[in-house]
Amino acid sequence: MRPSARIPGILAALVLATGGIAAAAPAATAAAPTSVQDCEQYVAQHAKNVKKGTAGIGQACYEGSIGNQTSCSASLTAVGVSANTASGACRAAH
Repeated sequence: MRPSARIPGILAALVLATGGIAAAAPAATAAAPTSVQDCEQYVAQHAKNVKKGTAGIGQACYEGSIGNQTSCSASLTAVGVSANTASGACRAAH
C-alpha cells in the first residue's frame, strides 16, 4: 500500500474510534442522576426522623452513585440516618 493511501485510512479509523467514545460517554453519565434520586427516595421512605432535603443527603447519594460506599454511608449516618438505612440507600445509589 502506498503511503498516500494509508493516511486517509488512518484518519478514518481515528474518526470512527473517537465517535464511538463520544457516543458511549453520554450513556454513562445519564445513569448517575437516576441513581442519586433512587438513593434520596430510599432515605425519604425509610428514615422518617430525617427531614427531606437535609443538607448532605444529595452529596452522600452522589458518593454512593460513583461507588464510594464508605463515604456515602458515613455521610448519611452523620445526618441522622440509621446505619441499615444508610447502607440500603447507598446500594440503591450504586
